[in-house]
Amino acid sequence: MGPRGDPPAKWRRTAWRGWRVARGSQDASSPQEPRRLLRDMVSKSRWKLLAMLALGLVVTAWYSISREDRYTELFYFPIPEKKEPCFQGEAERKASKLFGNCSRDRPIFLQLKDYFWVKTPSAYELPYGTKGSEDLLLRVLAITRHSVPESIQSCSRDRPIFLQLKDYFWVKTPSAYELPYGTKGSEDLLLRVLAITRHSVPESIQRLRCRRCVVVGNGHRLRNSSLGGTINKYDVVIRLNNAPVAGYEGDVGSKTTMRLFYPESAHFDPKAENNPDTLLVLVAFKAMDLHWMEAILSDKRRVRKGFWKQPPLIWDVNPKQVRILNPFFMEIAADKLLSLPMQQSRRAKQKPTTGLLAITLALHLCDLVHIAGFGYPDAYNKRQTIHYYEQITLKSMAGSGHNVSQEALAIKRMLEIGAVKNLTFF
Repeated sequence: MGPRGDPPAKWRRTAWRGWRVARGSQDASSPQEPRRLLRDMVSKSRWKLLAMLALGLVVTAWYSISREDRYTELFYFPIPEKKEPCFQGEAERKASKLFGNCSRDRPIFLQLKDYFWVKTPSAYELPYGTKGSEDLLLRVLAITRHSVPESIQSCSRDRPIFLQLKDYFWVKTPSAYELPYGTKGSEDLLLRVLAITRHSVPESIQRLRCRRCVVVGNGHRLRNSSLGGTINKYDVVIRLNNAPVAGYEGDVGSKTTMRLFYPESAHFDPKAENNPDTLLVLVAFKAMDLHWMEAILSDKRRVRKGFWKQPPLIWDVNPKQVRILNPFFMEIAADKLLSLPMQQSRRAKQKPTTGLLAITLALHLCDLVHIAGFGYPDAYNKRQTIHYYEQITLKSMAGSGHNVSQEALAIKRMLEIGAVKNLTFF
């Protein structure tokens, strides 16, 4: 006991612990305790129920939107594949099921020597004749004139004093069809354009024993595809029209071997959107397309009429990089893939898209052909954009002269027989 009769501190601590234990036992046995336990259980179950409901909503939403075409790319994760083996002549063999006699010996770009030959061969070399200088002479005559000024015509004699094409060259292979399936009626324009452009395929492609090619479409399905690195690994990358590369490299790559275009689709910077060695391949749908190309390359008076959309009036391009696509490929795409007649009325004229044309070209040039970014939304889908780089819908295709449904069937046929392989869904 303490000085005043109080218990020692040790006893007080022991008594305090005993009182707390007794108090806890009393609380546990009190009527309030079951209610508290029930309340805790309900609270925990409620959170579990809410979590399950939230999960159900997420699954339902995913299932619903994944069925919409415009959201499909959000749930498309391409699996990186090993480099596919390339066998020489593989595409040619498979494409023969579509085109019949398919050979990559067919020149893909137009050239003067295939279209014109010497009419009056000379017996002497320069300066007494033109023997041995026919190719150079043809190029010069194509971009010069031969007329005598009216002021002195009365003094001229029967002997022409200036050389002119019609006296020296004939058309070698007259075409049966007009553009875009042939060159009939456009020979003079074609001659002037071919005189200032080239026709060669780069040596880096020529020497390849097996050519691996990819045709990059402009479809919305390329967005968020992350295919840029894969596309850059191909030997030949073919792009279409004004589809941009800058800012989209992660999805579409940065390499461009060829870019097919026509005047109305030439609204792109030839240098910023291409590589220094990119070939700019003109697809001539009409004679005015050749007229525009000549005016651009020769810096002549620009052509403003005759186009469904105003083409660029200034186009900073190196003539050495320009090629003219052989109309043969347009003819093959229209005839063999779409069963279109070569001669149609102007009002109801249908023609292949640049994309289908590019695939046709690739099947004649390459041994392995892959495609990416092809396909249009279903006709009922009015809001889905059709390009990866701009907000336009299928409505913009109305009146274009393209049958996208028929082209989709043609591409599916190519996929079925293994002539091409798709890097994106179709």
